[in-house]
Amino acid sequence: MTDRETHAQPEEALSKDQIDRLVEEYDPESNFRQLIGGAAIIVTVMGVLLSLFHVYTAGFGLLNEIAHRSIHLAFVLALIYLVFPEQRRARPAVEWPVSLGFVAFYLYLAYDMARALEGRGEGEGTWIFVLLIAGVSFLTLPFKFLGTERNRIAWRDWIMAAVAASVSLYFVVFFEDIFINRVGDPIGQDYMMGVLAIIMVVEATRRTMGLSLPIIGVACLLYGMLGPYLPGVLGHRGYSILRIVNHIYIGTEGIYGIAVGVVATYVFHFVLFGVLMQLTGLGQLFMNLATIVAGRYSGGAAKVSVVSSGLFGMISGSSIANTVTTGALTIPLMKRSGFSPRFAGGVEASASCGGQITPPIMGASAFVMAEMLGVPYNHLILIAIFPAIFHYFAMLLMVHLEAKRLGLSGMDRRHIPIFLEVMARSWHLLIPLLAMVTLLLMQYTPFLAAFWGIILTILCGYLPLILRPLGFKSLDPSSALKPRQLIEGFELGAKYALGIGAACACVGFILGIATLSGIGFKFSGAVLQLASSAAETVLAFDFTGWIGQQGVTLFFALVFIAIACILMGAGIPTTPTYIILASIAAPALHDLGVPLLVTHFFVFYYGVLADVTPPVALAAYAGAGIAGSEPMRTGTTAFRLSMGKALVPFMFVYAPSMLLVDFTWLEFAQAMLSGLLSVLCLSVAYIGHFRAAVSGWTKLALSVAGLLLIFNDLRGILVGAAIAALALGGNWLAARRLSSA
Repeated sequence: MTDRETHAQPEEALSKDQIDRLVEEYDPESNFRQLIGGAAIIVTVMGVLLSLFHVYTAGFGLLNEIAHRSIHLAFVLALIYLVFPEQRRARPAVEWPVSLGFVAFYLYLAYDMARALEGRGEGEGTWIFVLLIAGVSFLTLPFKFLGTERNRIAWRDWIMAAVAASVSLYFVVFFEDIFINRVGDPIGQDYMMGVLAIIMVVEATRRTMGLSLPIIGVACLLYGMLGPYLPGVLGHRGYSILRIVNHIYIGTEGIYGIAVGVVATYVFHFVLFGVLMQLTGLGQLFMNLATIVAGRYSGGAAKVSVVSSGLFGMISGSSIANTVTTGALTIPLMKRSGFSPRFAGGVEASASCGGQITPPIMGASAFVMAEMLGVPYNHLILIAIFPAIFHYFAMLLMVHLEAKRLGLSGMDRRHIPIFLEVMARSWHLLIPLLAMVTLLLMQYTPFLAAFWGIILTILCGYLPLILRPLGFKSLDPSSALKPRQLIEGFELGAKYALGIGAACACVGFILGIATLSGIGFKFSGAVLQLASSAAETVLAFDFTGWIGQQGVTLFFALVFIAIACILMGAGIPTTPTYIILASIAAPALHDLGVPLLVTHFFVFYYGVLADVTPPVALAAYAGAGIAGSEPMRTGTTAFRLSMGKALVPFMFVYAPSMLLVDFTWLEFAQAMLSGLLSVLCLSVAYIGHFRAAVSGWTKLALSVAGLLLIFNDLRGILVGAAIAALALGGNWLAARRLSSA
């Protein structure tokens, strides 16, 4: 490593142990036990076997749908109980009532199931089953004597892991009986296993995700059962416990539905690919390239944060991991260069969230979208490029304006690596990523592209050892993954996929009940009715005749759905948020004439804001932990800095050409120009600086201009552009007068 590359590492950079602790603290999906001894060996073997299973099936052919998802979920659920300790963040006054509420629900399910099976003449053994459920329910209560050690697997966790694995392996062992011999006619044993599966999924999701998603899942199951007793539009015919368990457990409408299918066939492979790529040193290469590209300009440290987070996000779908990994280097550098701790943490969190919308790997939600819409993933990669550019343009612009406001310069040239030296050391690390993207664009399946990406990551790591004797002495040999590192990578890849696996299984409750009860259509109807009422109120004050009924109704529908996304995202990770709202909210926009792909992208983008949306802005809180700033204020800053991500969905709803839908060059060019001007106006209004300090009235005028420019209406664009020209021009002239005085 050259002296200039060495200087690229800030002295205050966090150690690997500090990074791991921050990830565990702020990312519940990475809150792993640190096991030793025999338990650690068992978990490692299970994790490696799960990774090898997915690598093999990706390269040599998937199993049938049910078997593949069942084997995947058997490992995932069992590992969750062995790897994740019980979350103990709530006060006992909250923890105990919530736990007792879940237990009451489990016992109600068992009792109702026993009565239903007796009514069918299959009552033999049902009350023994009720006692079994009571025993399992007892194990979920937060008694200390049952074992609550942080880094030791309690005896009840072994029992829960065995039960969790059995409910999925049941399909593998009895596949022919269930799906061939008695298809459509389950027996009592099938229903009993279904109740156990529901309990295991709820408890696994509690461990990995906290309380919000399990509570919503349980509420949906109760909604399906108690429909006749609900008032007004919420009411429906109701369904028996047998019908619900059959729908949720047996088949592909619930637990083993599309969400788990996407994780088992797409997401897992890309998570593993990202983990292995980071182990080879690609993250450091991205950091060096970002420093070369952006470090020398005004506010260079913050611009390096934005660019490096975007590059890192290409191989990582986790906002929190991205924040901590890149922020460990960039946040101390930003603070040292003159940015406030709050702004530094907010920049890193907001930029890291952009990783989920940055091709080619955009997080699990993009794979779910491809499956739900039946759109090739390579098509989603292409259409996601321009919205992602808007997000990073907005971030770079706000960082630049803040740097100018503070009078900050770029990084010292001694701290900026030399491009040719960096590439001479690490060019081989880009081969797997380029090969994977090429295969995706050539319309190969995502899991096959990921398979070759994984294989090439392992093989290309050894290129320095092969080529150095041939004269390539500058290549870095540390990229070669030794057997121990490879095992660690396979284990970590499996662990990082556990949380999303449990969440998607729990989302199966919501999707299953939605298809049974039609709640999606009811939600859509309620949104349309509310939007129409709001539109009528606005139209009553319109004396110009410019505003149309449908346009105003669409605007309010977008606002209401965006609010729903933000509220739900404040407690639930991105992928479950997207799946839920794509099922129940997106139809409302489609009914207003918005193309289906655009509606899903709208929901997807607002779901991504979850990690920077206070009061549960986990990525922002992780950034605040590194920066030493107040978490809530850092979250608010990160949310404001994500303005580009919040505005882009409105832009492509009004101009679908941005997503290459109903594409015309005129609409595309008009949307891009008005969008860029809108981002400029709102960025200046937020930062409060454009060549000089911006007055309050100028901020207001620029905010109005920025909002008018979003709608891609020619009259609005002309008015917004005129206001922007007057406001920005006036501030520019004022700055010239000050400089010449």
